Amino acid sequence: MKTITKRVLSCLVCALIVFLCWLDGANLGSKGGGEYTGTAQGFAGEIAVTVTVEGDTITDITYTADAETPTVGGVAIESLKEKIIEGQNVNIDGISGATFSSDGFLQAVGMALDSAGIVADGSNASSSASEDYEADTDIVIVGGGGAGMTAAITAAEEGKSVILIEKNDILGGNTSRASSGMNACETHYEQEQGIEDSVDSFVEDTMKSGKEINDKELVQTLAENTSDAIDWLDSEEIKLDGPLATMGGLSTNRTHRPVDEEGNIIPVGNYLVDGLSSRLDSLGIEVLTGTEVTDIIMDNGKACGVLATGSAGNSVTVNAGAVIVATGGFGGNMDRVEEYRPDLKGYISTNVTTASGDAIDFLGDVNADFVDLDQIQLHPTVIPSDGALVGEALRGDGAILVNREGVRFYNETGTRDEVSAAEVEQTGGNVWLIANQDMYDVSAVVQKLDKGGYLVKGDTLEDLAKAMEFDDAATAAFVETVNTWSGYVADGTDPDFGRTIGDVKTDLSSGPYYAVNVGPGIHHCMGGVKINTNAEVIDTEGNVIPGLYAAGEVTGGIHGANRLGGNAIADIVVFGRIAGQNASSYLK
Repeated sequence: MKTITKRVLSCLVCALIVFLCWLDGANLGSKGGGEYTGTAQGFAGEIAVTVTVEGDTITDITYTADAETPTVGGVAIESLKEKIIEGQNVNIDGISGATFSSDGFLQAVGMALDSAGIVADGSNASSSASEDYEADTDIVIVGGGGAGMTAAITAAEEGKSVILIEKNDILGGNTSRASSGMNACETHYEQEQGIEDSVDSFVEDTMKSGKEINDKELVQTLAENTSDAIDWLDSEEIKLDGPLATMGGLSTNRTHRPVDEEGNIIPVGNYLVDGLSSRLDSLGIEVLTGTEVTDIIMDNGKACGVLATGSAGNSVTVNAGAVIVATGGFGGNMDRVEEYRPDLKGYISTNVTTASGDAIDFLGDVNADFVDLDQIQLHPTVIPSDGALVGEALRGDGAILVNREGVRFYNETGTRDEVSAAEVEQTGGNVWLIANQDMYDVSAVVQKLDKGGYLVKGDTLEDLAKAMEFDDAATAAFVETVNTWSGYVADGTDPDFGRTIGDVKTDLSSGPYYAVNVGPGIHHCMGGVKINTNAEVIDTEGNVIPGLYAAGEVTGGIHGANRLGGNAIADIVVFGRIAGQNASSYLK
């Protein structure tokens, strides 16, 4: 019996040793390999990864990130995956415009590698130099935001070959951050919803907001083409068919918004980027991401291509019959912002970091003229901690702004410059935006703010005041403010600040309630390169530069001293189409 027991114990010990050796090899990638998992919070949900290693080498990364926006976070994660495997390095920068998705993915991969016992610092990467690239095409487009993608699709539908170059690793630029909608007049959606509007009204609102320094011919062209732009988006299966809204400075409900399958209002930016990028794919348009244009190639005074640098430092040359520049503004480059507006030093920005104003340099090199570069807009509802944007349409739908004393202080639907200036005068320079369950239920914007941890909540106004850390006096004032506002909505008039009540969709008379802390942030550059109504770039002597076009925030003159909310999307679609059409006609 003792002999049997000793043999059994001996077998058990041997088995344990074998198991521990296997476990050691399974959990230390440097001693074998295996699959290791990690999870972290992304933009809208959990990101789960499985990292496969052989020895010290990462051979594959699979992941689940169903809650991330496919064309923003989804594309960013795929790009990061490729970079990690190629460079054998997890210590890399996230993708601008997809910060939360990037951070979540990198944290999840880091967790998996920690469990594998691997230090992925690039020391194990293979050294292979990227090859230089050269191509010929009809039209090269610089910038893959809304304007660039619209121009590319338009030119391709005209039968032209197109190469689109984007500095970032994902498409979308600042367009992906747009939240409210697209202004358009005399559209079939306005007719269907009983909205009376006109080109003249659109022009008047835009000129007034821009302090009358806008180029009126450009504004007229913008307004006259918005209805056709909506029809074109319809034809591309990008439908802004939600309930029309008003924005600060609009004289009617002109802001067209998308809705999801459940009828919830969703941010226009991601929706537009998703639809446009899908169309790029279906048309087979070549896209070069992670590629920074440095020069426009000129031949006998005509634009005929671009020089660029790839992400690996390789040279990129694209020869073309025409060039369209759609690189956006420079609001993501604080050095350049402060160069033109020293008074804006210290403000947070809503812009992606790749909105850095590179085009000011390479367009300046070909003698392009510029206008209104010092006209830089503050947006009044920006989250001070990280620059996340809270869409203006929420205020149009009925949200109000209160200061730390619990009271309203300005017309919430005033123009952005006016509301921002009023906020700066309040205690602390930031305020609270108040919404309720009625707004939460139909707004994906509010729901995403909640998922992102930006909202504080309360079943009652007193509960919300406590969550906002109001003292007793501010709490009493806040309750009175909201109750007074509810009465104003019922009466249809705002005697305090003259806000238009008719379009408000909720009176805030019932909870639960939600609040988000907001303040002014750098949002839009109204100034840029000078163009005419054909989207042709103008030089410093007032002449057209043949073969060179521009569209979107890189241009100046349309928005004057202050852009109306909803006019940026109108701008990129209208002038993106004009640039694509006229560049195609130029080649004929």
